[in-house]
Amino acid sequence: MKGEILTKNEKHSIQKQVIVEIRDLINSKNLEPGDKLPSERMLSEKFNVSRGTIREAIQKLELYGLLKSIPQSGTFIANIGVIAMNGMIDDILRLEEPDFKTLVETRILLELKTSRLAAKRRTEEDLVVLKKALDAYEEKVLNGEDAVQEDLLFHLAIAKVCGNATMNTFMLIITPEIITNFGKYHICDATQAFIGIEEHRLIYEAIKEQNPQLAKKRMKQHFKELYKYCYNVEI
Repeated sequence: MKGEILTKNEKHSIQKQVIVEIRDLINSKNLEPGDKLPSERMLSEKFNVSRGTIREAIQKLELYGLLKSIPQSGTFIANIGVIAMNGMIDDILRLEEPDFKTLVETRILLELKTSRLAAKRRTEEDLVVLKKALDAYEEKVLNGEDAVQEDLLFHLAIAKVCGNATMNTFMLIITPEIITNFGKYHICDATQAFIGIEEHRLIYEAIKEQNPQLAKKRMKQHFKELYKYCYNVEI
């Protein structure tokens, strides 16, 4: 199986199987909170999958708080009992891959919050980063180039500035799938991209002014087209 080119569904299926095998390994070895898992290389050989697949499975379990990776030390069982761990892994395995609409809905909910927090917590250094992302988007749009990635990078910069690592992580998780599907669902055309320049600037100014409510209001207005897509309503 190592080295094969797999479809997205095949990768997802293999990742689930690796998670099952990690769970079974923990149970068969009677591993407890704080115990160390075998290395990625050893797990890769044992389960006959690539180290990348092992890493992705571990990262997913780490995201849900079941494992903890420590640089230069390895991966350890989190402080959670076996019964709870098995139940949570069963729930994780039943999760379906989110569709584009639910990803966008999640993004809207997250960004209304991150924009408020960014306005409260931003530093002068943060403003420099946001302005750089703002300018990169504007440059691409004015040159007639696809600016979807620069658009989302501006929003990721806001998530980072908000100072909430969990929200930032969720944004990082859902962003690649959103980028992949934006064109497919025709969410943002050239006209909307030009409008986005001014809307981004207004969001930036609200954050600069440290006005949380205004930042949230302007972010909501920026998501007008996405609201119509998700909820079929005007805002």
